[in-house]
Amino acid sequence: MTKADESLNHDVLIVGGGLNGPALALALARAGLRVAVIDSLPLVTRADPGFDGRAYALALASQRLLRALGVWPRVAAEAQPMLEIKVSDGRAGEGPGPFFMHFDSAEIEEGPMGYMVEDRHLRRAFLDAMAETAAITQYPSATVTAQDTSGAVARVTLADGRVLQGRMVVGCDGRKSGTAARAGINRQGWPYGQTGVVCAVAHALPHGGVAQQFFMPHGPLAILPLKGNRSSIVWSETSARAKELVAMEDADFLDALRPAFGSFLGQIRLEGVRFAYPLDLTLAESFIAPRLALVGDAAHGMHPIAGQGLNAGLRDVAALAAVLDEARARGEDIGAPAVLRRYQQWRRFDTATLALATDGFNKLFSNDNPILRAARGLGLGLVNAAPRLRRGFIREAAGLTGELPPLMR
Repeated sequence: MTKADESLNHDVLIVGGGLNGPALALALARAGLRVAVIDSLPLVTRADPGFDGRAYALALASQRLLRALGVWPRVAAEAQPMLEIKVSDGRAGEGPGPFFMHFDSAEIEEGPMGYMVEDRHLRRAFLDAMAETAAITQYPSATVTAQDTSGAVARVTLADGRVLQGRMVVGCDGRKSGTAARAGINRQGWPYGQTGVVCAVAHALPHGGVAQQFFMPHGPLAILPLKGNRSSIVWSETSARAKELVAMEDADFLDALRPAFGSFLGQIRLEGVRFAYPLDLTLAESFIAPRLALVGDAAHGMHPIAGQGLNAGLRDVAALAAVLDEARARGEDIGAPAVLRRYQQWRRFDTATLALATDGFNKLFSNDNPILRAARGLGLGLVNAAPRLRRGFIREAAGLTGELPPLMR
């Protein structure tokens, strides 16, 4: 027999406590809404201070969101500014080709294009901020087994029998979103036959705040600066090769990495552990359902080629928070179809366009076709030689294009 919590104890029920869920909770609490955050992991796991190699590239617009939510001061000391981005094409062991793109944050007035922040610091900052916010109730170690959004109230049932009620449910529960599946929302997309190998390395020489993207025939290698003489590695390889890389001893893995990594940062050594995840493009057929919205990977998943996955999710967060805040101020039901359609109209076209753009870039660069190699080399050189075009790419990388939600301005 189920036991229901006090009726409408919450306005919004957020399923998923990774990064997008807590960001949305803080944004909605700031707008005067009462929020529940439901996550299957225990708090002690989510707050683990140990370094495991994971880190995120936060665009400048995302940094503005964290600042508005009061999270940025908690991580600023651990954040590494990305001052430059260098993009090149070539083969492992042969070095980069003659054409490249070089983006320098000095070309825009706003400051660094973005920041690299370790996962452990972001998660702890979000947890601490939520714990200090009275309007947010956390439900750790809790799994949603059922949801009902067909009536005037949204309900989710937890595995222990508790029933939580609110005006709406938001799925922030990843690419295999149970929230979307229970709502009957299907996904479209395709696999790339690639797997991303993620780790961190320490190196002898300073990186100078420069992010490197090296395109190779089997997929790109991103070398992203972390605080100190360390960098985050995102290496896209064929799935078969990635499986071999993850199974290797550390020394063998470093031997495999060095030809692609190069020697520009001196000697390297592994820090933390290695992760691997299959790469695909996946888009939810709808970002909304009755009294329900999807945010982040629950709505869209894309290739990490441009490092926009979390940034796209945080833009969803800022947009949904703006829509619900405006609806509340007008006296509207925040879960009403007309309100949720405004969120979908704002975000679905933009995310689909971004996902297809990353898909196109990956297909253009992840091959060894001599004609395409020549064409993309020429394209890199032309962009680099055109200041106005280059500045546009820099602003895009910083997340400053398009219709920015208020929390990102």
